[in-house]
Amino acid sequence: MKKILVTGCNGQLGRAIQQVYAGEVEFILTDVVEGDNIKPLNIMNQREVSEFVKLERPDVIINCAAATNVDGCEKDWDFAYKLNAIGPRNLAITATSIGAKLIHVSTDYVFSGNANAPINEFQTPGPISAYGKTKYEGERFVQQFADKYFIVRTAWLYGDGKNFVKTMLKLSETHDEISVVCDQLGSPTSAIELARMIHHIEPTENYGIFHGTCEGDTNWADFTEEIFSIKGISCKVNHVTSEEYKAMNPAAADRPHYSILDNYMLRLTTDYKMADWHDALKEYLG
Repeated sequence: MKKILVTGCNGQLGRAIQQVYAGEVEFILTDVVEGDNIKPLNIMNQREVSEFVKLERPDVIINCAAATNVDGCEKDWDFAYKLNAIGPRNLAITATSIGAKLIHVSTDYVFSGNANAPINEFQTPGPISAYGKTKYEGERFVQQFADKYFIVRTAWLYGDGKNFVKTMLKLSETHDEISVVCDQLGSPTSAIELARMIHHIEPTENYGIFHGTCEGDTNWADFTEEIFSIKGISCKVNHVTSEEYKAMNPAAADRPHYSILDNYMLRLTTDYKMADWHDALKEYLG
């Protein structure tokens, strides 16, 4: 049976991967904290990664581990760089040493957000935040050191764990109205949908960079209104600009204004198509 090592297995995507692959593979589940069937692994430590991977000898490594607190990355660059860049480097070097495939999950934040049309895999990144810059460095290390790799960029991810959808639902319990940014565009993506996409490309040798987001696009305020509509919640959503939000939250890091990714490589080289974001959201909330 195929052996798949999942880093960051307790995160939203890590949990979705386990759900989608259930019964098909032998999992080696790792995270920073040990638990039932979960082994501790600090991907920032090269020696630890090398010893662990060479002992377990997985066929595939899916790297879901990352420092994803965008504002937190601004405050602690060193930690963000070690987890988002050095970690993938360590996994890439060790994956190559045992002939394993590496699937590294990246982000729309590697782009500047200044585009005016969907961004494909061949457009030049230009990150504007510590999170985006460190994630881009992770991509570069994977390309440099991994022989067999998929880099999968996603955006606006939600699933089993802390996420935007749950935050909005929680706020609606105590507020009659909330203010949400309306001038940042992207494609809300279900972790289950992303796991299904990874499940589709992983057995292949169709290596390279892929964008993996649900089809269609929206802004955060309209996304919130769709969440409330599906759940029958009457909380009012006030549409505010990024500048207005920044004035209310001065410590917030800059976010890309335009994060609509084009799944060009998926469309060009496979017959797989991700679900529309409305349908994926209904499945998630259902």
